[in-house]
Amino acid sequence: MSRRKSKTPFFEQIEVLDAGAKGKSIAKAPDGRVIFLPNAVPGDVVNIQTFKKRKAYYEGKATAFLKLSDKRTDPLCEHFGTCGGCKWQHMGYEHQLHYKQHEVIHNLTRIGKVELSEILPIVGSQKQYYYRNKMEFSFSDRRWLTQAEIESTDTVEDKNALGFHIPGMWDKILDIKQCHLQADPSNVIRNAVKKFATENDLEFFNTRNQTGFLRTLMIRTSSTGDLMVLIQFYKEDVFKRKLLLDYIAQQFPEITALLYVINEKANDTIYDQDIICYKGLDHIFEEMEGLRFKINAKSFYQTNSEQAYELYKITRNFAGLSGTELVYDLYTGTGTIAQFVAKQAKKVVGVESVPEAIQAAKANAKLNRIENVSFFVGDMKQVFNDRFIANHGHPDVIITDPPRDGMHKDVVQQILSIAPEKVVYVSCNSATQARDLALMNSMYKVSKTQAVDMFPQTFHVENVVLLERR
Repeated sequence: MSRRKSKTPFFEQIEVLDAGAKGKSIAKAPDGRVIFLPNAVPGDVVNIQTFKKRKAYYEGKATAFLKLSDKRTDPLCEHFGTCGGCKWQHMGYEHQLHYKQHEVIHNLTRIGKVELSEILPIVGSQKQYYYRNKMEFSFSDRRWLTQAEIESTDTVEDKNALGFHIPGMWDKILDIKQCHLQADPSNVIRNAVKKFATENDLEFFNTRNQTGFLRTLMIRTSSTGDLMVLIQFYKEDVFKRKLLLDYIAQQFPEITALLYVINEKANDTIYDQDIICYKGLDHIFEEMEGLRFKINAKSFYQTNSEQAYELYKITRNFAGLSGTELVYDLYTGTGTIAQFVAKQAKKVVGVESVPEAIQAAKANAKLNRIENVSFFVGDMKQVFNDRFIANHGHPDVIITDPPRDGMHKDVVQQILSIAPEKVVYVSCNSATQARDLALMNSMYKVSKTQAVDMFPQTFHVENVVLLERR
């Protein structure tokens, strides 16, 4: 029942029914509107204070938990609820998988309005923690304070942070003591760097004022045991830079690639910056089924190495290659999928818009002695045209793995114009995948779909769909 009527009403004794888009749980208000909640689990019975009212829904927050769901579990991380990651840590993993699969099927059938002939069970991750191979942390001289610290009369001595952005706050950084996403030595390195920098008066960055010395720390690990550490500095100070990098090199001799960047831009993206190798190599290696992939600081590689292998195996199985097919791999990135399927295809042609990624794809193909792959760079909707098809051949199978926004409508139209027998669509966003499938529904049927959980403790999920000509 509603306790009071206002623009943002308060509801009592509401059962949480489902988990939906962007990880928010779903309840129903007495007036029939949906309520989206960030802090509840399906099966909870809660009181809700709403803070946004729309024609069809409310957004709110559970203020009291009258009954706790049997789907709940205790969060492992001390930062849960404040840090923006791992929003489903309070839900048992088997239930996370259920709601991820449910979300995918809901999007494909409700948004895409496609019939699903075969729904294969979601592939869960054997590692539910410590599964990421890449983490990026930000330095700040004004860390996020807890409510207890704000209310305390004591002076806050340590204002430095090395951690993650508070959700929705570009200039607020939560200091992280232990992150459960990347295996050690990740936590050991991050904490040691913060301690050394603080003790030696190395200025932490102030995003709002654009001042300071230390900007970001990136740590990459690999299935081969390689380790990359990159420090991003806001300005050059040779003495201080060498002081920190020498300390890291001495303290952690297992580092394969110790790198740095001097970035004086307003933003901290490194993709337009020069990466300088301070010690060791300028890259690390990943390995999959005997294939080796050279990974530099700017390389894209799936952040869950073990689940990437599962994802690529499903992609290859869905393609059903016999060795005679010409395959196009759209949005090929560094060419990992292209090379992974190459031994079962006659030829694979990869297309990608990022020049550095294509350079890496060519280098990796040479490293792996794969001669039946070719890679081309350019904007997909411009490069992937009739002339390109005339020059490189008519594909029997198209594999497409676009970014979260999905495929441009011109790319979808070109696929329909080419009309290959099969399209294997890999997606990290089933909503945009469903939108694209709707555009292809008149020509293609969805023969199979299978979700792969790459990101335990979060609501994110990958999905693979096999499209076959009607």
